[in-house]
Amino acid sequence: MAPTVLVVDDERDIVELVRYHADKQGWRCLGAGDGPAALRLARAERPDVVILDLMLPGLDGLEICRRLRRDPATARLPIIMLTARAEEVDRVVGLEVGADDYVVKPFSPRELVARIRAVLRRAAAPPAPTDSPGIRQLGELELDEGRHRVTVAGAPVELTAKEFGLLAALLHAGGRVLSREQLLDRVWGYANAAEIESRTVDVHVRRLREKLGPAARRIVTVKGVGYRADMDA
Repeated sequence: MAPTVLVVDDERDIVELVRYHADKQGWRCLGAGDGPAALRLARAERPDVVILDLMLPGLDGLEICRRLRRDPATARLPIIMLTARAEEVDRVVGLEVGADDYVVKPFSPRELVARIRAVLRRAAAPPAPTDSPGIRQLGELELDEGRHRVTVAGAPVELTAKEFGLLAALLHAGGRVLSREQLLDRVWGYANAAEIESRTVDVHVRRLREKLGPAARRIVTVKGVGYRADMDA
């Protein structure tokens, strides 16, 4: 079956623009103009990805995101926020409540399609085989991939799915530097990162460092290149 994209926006022109480009990709596209309708469609239709505006009548996008993440049936549903709010604080709040990505209006349809395609590709990919228990220890920091759990000095750290994936990618690299493009590929699935103009990686790294507390020093910025895990810190 064709993948289903749910577009939630009270601007009809935006819904139709995304629908036009979704149709060109062979995707099925649903539209909702307010918060309650978005929740009903998400639960009834089980779309493959939701494109979610922040400013909506009935319920705003942040509350919709929270409710979808709390419901086990939709907890892993990929959500891309699409909004006119361009400030970093708005991006951070959106990512904090569980959005997978954030696209600012006015947006490039080509970029949005690339992001949707990446989400669909990752959702369809089989889980990577593992030949180890999946526990990575780095000083006071421990990452347990099997249990999707991170602790610092024995205390649990609550991470979003993308923050967890970012930390896992850096630890797997064993101290090697990963560029933003490599991280977009490995964590977000953007095979052609040149299509993506985003500070998504930087925002996630910032939030991850804040949550890791004393272990934040393990994530090192390599100016002009990307990020690496400091295996000796």
